[in-house]
Amino acid sequence: QVHLVESGGGLVQTGGSLRLSCSASAIVFSTNAMAWFRQAPGKQRELVGTITTGGTARYVYSVKGRFTISRDNAKNTMYLQMNTLEPEDTAVYYCAAGPAVSAFDYGLANSWGQGTQVTVSR
Repeated sequence: QVHLVESGGGLVQTGGSLRLSCSASAIVFSTNAMAWFRQAPGKQRELVGTITTGGTARYVYSVKGRFTISRDNAKNTMYLQMNTLEPEDTAVYYCAAGPAVSAFDYGLANSWGQGTQVTVSR
């Protein structure tokens, strides 16, 4: 099992930026597809975006053009650069690891981080 730790959350004003990091330990990071999920208060967890082992990223419509997912296999770290943040982006953000990006569409993953809070004020 891959142990994941998120960091970088915080409070930001509307229109601001944050960068989240997800560090992995144990199993070889480069062999796992990765994803970012988020869960807002009172809502179900939703997929934000995914990235393959080769670095191909895709995003849900609501964040496309504002968020960028990247990964540094040498550092065992995935990033989520969030720009032009909106109050609707307020949520706990989770990173996840799994054998294929297709599984993330169903909310499935082998490992999950503990989450980091992102709050966007109006």
